[in-house]
Amino acid sequence: MDIKFSQQGIEDVASDALVVGVAYQQKEQRSPVFSKAARAVDDALGGLLQELFASGEFKGEAGELTTVHTMGKLATRRVVLVGLGKQEKLQPLAIQRACGAAARHVQQTGAHSIALDCLLENAPLDLETQTQAAIEGALLGVYTFKKYQQADAHGNGRGINKMRVLAGAAHHARLEPAMQRAIAFAGATNFTRDLVNEPPNVLTPTELANRAGLVAKRFDLDFEVLDRPQMQELGMGGLLGVSQGSQEPAKFIIMRYHGASTRGEKDMTLVGKGITFDTGGISIKPAENMYKMKGDMAGAAAVIGAMYAIAVLKPAINVTVLVPTTENMPSGTAYRPGDILRIMNGKTIEIVNTDAEGRLVLADALSYAVLKEQATTIIDVATLTGGIVVALGSVMSGMFCNDNALSAEIIEAGQKVGEKFWRMPLDDEYAEAITSDVADIKQTGGRPASSVTAAKILEHFVGDAHWAHLDIAGTDFSDSKKPYSEKGATGFAARTLAELALKRAESV
Repeated sequence: MDIKFSQQGIEDVASDALVVGVAYQQKEQRSPVFSKAARAVDDALGGLLQELFASGEFKGEAGELTTVHTMGKLATRRVVLVGLGKQEKLQPLAIQRACGAAARHVQQTGAHSIALDCLLENAPLDLETQTQAAIEGALLGVYTFKKYQQADAHGNGRGINKMRVLAGAAHHARLEPAMQRAIAFAGATNFTRDLVNEPPNVLTPTELANRAGLVAKRFDLDFEVLDRPQMQELGMGGLLGVSQGSQEPAKFIIMRYHGASTRGEKDMTLVGKGITFDTGGISIKPAENMYKMKGDMAGAAAVIGAMYAIAVLKPAINVTVLVPTTENMPSGTAYRPGDILRIMNGKTIEIVNTDAEGRLVLADALSYAVLKEQATTIIDVATLTGGIVVALGSVMSGMFCNDNALSAEIIEAGQKVGEKFWRMPLDDEYAEAITSDVADIKQTGGRPASSVTAAKILEHFVGDAHWAHLDIAGTDFSDSKKPYSEKGATGFAARTLAELALKRAESV
């Protein structure tokens, strides 16, 4: 997409639509808070925007949309007013969703160019944060996944191909980094969405490795893929055990970004669960909704997507991505309840339910991070448990963390990009549920606190590293269209991880 700043006056901005932000103040009575462009539009149209607000036709509520046709009074054909909510409580997520809703609305009318001004001068957020949120939201909003549909009028749905962001010339240099972050973050998220939305007959473990390899090649990253013989040599019994029921070969993907000349305490290792299709194996899932299990590699997609953004923005930090990827299929060679698997670090796990496969492949990847990468900070991302959906729904992802500082960093990074995390417990008492009579660990602790006991299993494989486990089941996929986003994959966590890498690099 062609994205640039513009310092043109409102009367000269030629686009299919001009999107302007409007918030409100609530003192003695509700009053509008216009962006600079909105004030100019109001003047050009004889106070029409003020009239719409006064009549109650437009209230400035978050995500509210109203279209005004300019009837030749401005170069742009129409103006879309988008509500930003209460000025004093303005948050990046509200700006993202508002601009996403406006961009989607404009695109659905067949528009190809858009001008954007949602900056509020007297808001609790600085102009850089507002700029990033607005551009990011618009780019996320126009995403669709239509590559397998014959009738695709906009070329995979991306009908908007030109965006102009209105800002005074004096602000351009100051806001340019925010624009570049927004482009990188949105591009990484949409790349992540593409991976998760792909059908499982296309995105096999081999193809996932190929797509990661393309990212590595594009940005000159170190890249390696381990195959079965190397996994056997390393003793990756979890990944090999899960994969043995499938004819598709398992892969272990390694990506390395070197942004600093020496290793440091802020360096990160990101691990993503890459189950490209999950039938449940011998403990087979119900047929209803099984098709959604193509998304059981959303954690892998998120960490590869994060690496995409990191490679674009080039923070002074080293980041490693590890992805254990396989299918979980039932067959005569599939692993069974009752089996005992030995993980790379030597610990054994008694299999209780073959549908709890994610913790097995992650156990090997976490072990690899500790034993081979000497990782000091590890963050794993996985659609791991239905239990976290019961606990948190689709609003927040669960975070399990053994380090208070790391937990705070992740929550702050998520807030900056509009992704929410809730810290969950890791108390030692929960470990009683995963005690095995015949192995070091039992694979599941049953239904009670299932997301917690799953995290307690992973804890056995992180050594002394600062570690966080992000259970994104529930936030990785949207079952319905939203005003600001398409139905399907959300790309959740890619931006949080990229933001975390940028912040860590700044603090070195």
